[in-house]
Amino acid sequence: MAEKAKQAEVEATEAQAVETTETEIQTVEAPEVSEAQKNPEKFLKDFNWHNYQEGIDEVEDSQLKEFEKLVAENFVDTLDDEVVEGEVIHITDRDAIIDINAKSEGVISLNEFRYNPNLKVGDKVEVLIDVREDATGQLVLSHRKARVIKAWDRVNAAHDTGEIVNGFVKCRTKGGMIVDVFGIEAFLPGSQIDVKPIRDYDQYVNKTMEFKVVKINHEFKNVVVSHKALIEADIEEQKKEIIGQLEKGQVLEGIVKNITSYGVFIDLGGVDGLIHITDLSWSRINHPNEIVELDQKLNVVILDFDEDKSRIQLGLKQLSKHPWDALGEDVKVGDKVKGKVVVIADYGAFIEVVDGVEGLIHVSEMSWSTHLRSAQDFVSVGDEVEAQILTLDREDRKMSLGIKQLTPDPWTDITKKYPVGSKHTGTVRNFTNFGVFVELEEGIDGLIYISDLSWTKKIKHPSEFCNVGDKLDVVVLELDVEGRKLSLGHKQTTDNPWDKYEKEFAVGTVHKAELTEIVDKGATIDFNEDIVAFVPSRHMEKEDGKKLKKGEEAEFKIIEFNKEFKRVVASHTAIFREEEAANVKAAANNAAAEAKPTLGDANDTLQALKDKMEGK
Repeated sequence: MAEKAKQAEVEATEAQAVETTETEIQTVEAPEVSEAQKNPEKFLKDFNWHNYQEGIDEVEDSQLKEFEKLVAENFVDTLDDEVVEGEVIHITDRDAIIDINAKSEGVISLNEFRYNPNLKVGDKVEVLIDVREDATGQLVLSHRKARVIKAWDRVNAAHDTGEIVNGFVKCRTKGGMIVDVFGIEAFLPGSQIDVKPIRDYDQYVNKTMEFKVVKINHEFKNVVVSHKALIEADIEEQKKEIIGQLEKGQVLEGIVKNITSYGVFIDLGGVDGLIHITDLSWSRINHPNEIVELDQKLNVVILDFDEDKSRIQLGLKQLSKHPWDALGEDVKVGDKVKGKVVVIADYGAFIEVVDGVEGLIHVSEMSWSTHLRSAQDFVSVGDEVEAQILTLDREDRKMSLGIKQLTPDPWTDITKKYPVGSKHTGTVRNFTNFGVFVELEEGIDGLIYISDLSWTKKIKHPSEFCNVGDKLDVVVLELDVEGRKLSLGHKQTTDNPWDKYEKEFAVGTVHKAELTEIVDKGATIDFNEDIVAFVPSRHMEKEDGKKLKKGEEAEFKIIEFNKEFKRVVASHTAIFREEEAANVKAAANNAAAEAKPTLGDANDTLQALKDKMEGK
């Protein structure tokens, strides 16, 4: 049985081989004739030898174009740093999977979508290819970088076109605010927030506002935006309209924009005007904040403006009646009034009698004293004083007042209180080059001439003799009631010591003293506190021919005494010269008595005496 089966298998294999051979024979016997075989010359002429050598099968152009179209529609070029749009197809706990029609999906960390917490599957987002293929073969994308690129494109476009953009005010910084514009942090200067000064920056934080991109620094990637620029155009139109309607005397409503020490700036709706401090109130004020406050609405009147109306002068007090016009007709010269000291100057003080009505008290009207002092010596700002109206001019709105008129004039009975020759004690008030003013009482001043200060001292300026505030005893020398002048003397309160010295230091008297000082052309001697004598240089010679020195004690003879000019001249040389002269005269007399000398003897004697006197 096994052999039969094996034989059958061999027969079957042989039969199959025969069939195959027959089939091949039939194929060879009947081959298909190709176009190249039919026309070999044409085939060789049109054959693409380049594709044959490169081993590339020939593809029709239409098929190539269709393939390129499909690639462009379904895949992105991962080699370009361009922003592309992708679709969120899956969100994990940490990442978002984005399909950008590339070979694989990309991955973006959810941290880049913190600004958009509502991100969901199906949202379209802009991305930038960060890494084409990381270590795991994953495509890594960046949404943040894409936002920055797009944002800079949009910011540049907004700057070039002047487009208005929306921005979110994130926080306050030095000098302004930080604003998020398209994901870029831009700077909003404080001066560009509004047309009026901003005092509270925090009120704008966490607000979305409209801005205009005004400056871009591409080198440092800085962007400056302005909200003020948006409203300036509208304000400029309003300003032109308002300026065109301005007229002097026109009353407008405004808002206090800024307060300075010299005035108040008012916003008239895009146009600023200034109320000077003197035009705020009829009364005197120290600072404008006593009258107005910031953001206060008030009516003002236009006082003046320049040709182009860029500087507008406003007034507030002009809207009310002038206080002088309301001053009662019963107020007249001679009336007593009370008021408050509002201003003090060197020449006087201004007293506010009623609100807006002031009178001047000149310093000469504050005291009966003819010696003028500063107004601060009598009154201070804020003092309540009583005064008498001296002059009143309603047209010029001027009033002069006086305080001294409320007290009796001390010169009324001056002859009884200060007769000539009477002695008094006064206070030194001030000096002049020629004397001292002494106040005997309030309103009574007298002058002591420099020559009437001392009997003996030679005074060049009164400050050498006394000080301001010192008490001095005086004697009334002259009195001029009409001229209100009083002449006083101080030295007259004591006896003139020169009357006594005239006898004590008479010419020819000899006094022993010490040479005090060497001066030009001589020396001086202090005989006492009053008598200072002068010794000429030729009268300082001693008997031995030498001269006296400073501090050397010797006898001096008075050779001149002038009481009127207080001049005393002394001589030491005169003492022994007179003695020698006396000796010569005595010797001559003795010789004549003893014997009559010859002419030659007499000449010899006289020559000897002469030589002795001359120190030979």
